[in-house]
Amino acid sequence: MDIPQQDMPGSNSKVEFYPGDIRFKLSLPELFNYEEILYYLNRSKLECLHQVDQGRIYKLIRVKEAETMLPLQLEYDQEAHALIVQSLLEAPLLAEECQAAAAYITEWLDLDRDLTPVETLVTSDPILSKFSASLRGLRIVGVPDLFEALCWAVLGQQINLTFAYTLKRRLTETYGEQHQYGERTYHLFPTPQSLLTASVQDLKELQITTKKSEYILDLARRISSGELQKGGLLASGYYEAEQTLISIRGIGPWTAHYVLMRCLRDPAAFPIGDAGLHAALKRELGLSVKPAPDQIRELFKPWAGYEAYAVFYLWRTLTL
Repeated sequence: MDIPQQDMPGSNSKVEFYPGDIRFKLSLPELFNYEEILYYLNRSKLECLHQVDQGRIYKLIRVKEAETMLPLQLEYDQEAHALIVQSLLEAPLLAEECQAAAAYITEWLDLDRDLTPVETLVTSDPILSKFSASLRGLRIVGVPDLFEALCWAVLGQQINLTFAYTLKRRLTETYGEQHQYGERTYHLFPTPQSLLTASVQDLKELQITTKKSEYILDLARRISSGELQKGGLLASGYYEAEQTLISIRGIGPWTAHYVLMRCLRDPAAFPIGDAGLHAALKRELGLSVKPAPDQIRELFKPWAGYEAYAVFYLWRTLTL
């Protein structure tokens, strides 16, 4: 019996789904490294928005079209080179739920990007070429929700990653949603609306600084009012989106480019001031101090248009 295939609008991915089933199969591009996805998603035990267990990924998503929430299990089918996505609810998946879940995963895991030019750049790069086998098929794991991406970037300003995860977890557990499915507890990041009644003092009690608390609450108001929207940023183009973000209090060039990279999916995003980028370059170049901005720009010239991937890959070299 033929398995029905559905093309995803605006995507290269295909979905195989039987009406009445609780799972579907999502096709993957040739250059896709599931082990690297697992490594990235499992890099902190403090992460609360997804779980990795025995090669499977567990995540709760909100399906606005069906006004439901879906706890999902993702597993890699090596023979089919596809993701098997299963709803952990008892009810069969609706077609719109299947499409929404497939669209979310495609954006989250960067499945629509043609990595062929990136692979070519890696193999010819004087720093990254020695890591080419490990980096092959590595995709930029994203943060599809604009508010979550902005908050995560703000929380991470000038602190170490462990404390940033701690703050994100506290914010999520206090203002987000928590749901139990089977033996697992799932969390959803707070919506902007959920923070409209919070005060700076409320967030300070979570050990978020006064300034960062002010920034987060301002972002919640802007997004809730419709003043700041992901769709508008995407439609405005790279430069206008960058300028719009930088014009907001608390968002400098690093934060803006981090959001361009991980939420707005601009491959030319270039957080040149990133501490992890500096650490990777310092190590690989054998420098005693972090490289100067002009030196970094010179190194990145061949990566014009794909700077985000060079940054993401250099982050990975810190643990290879």
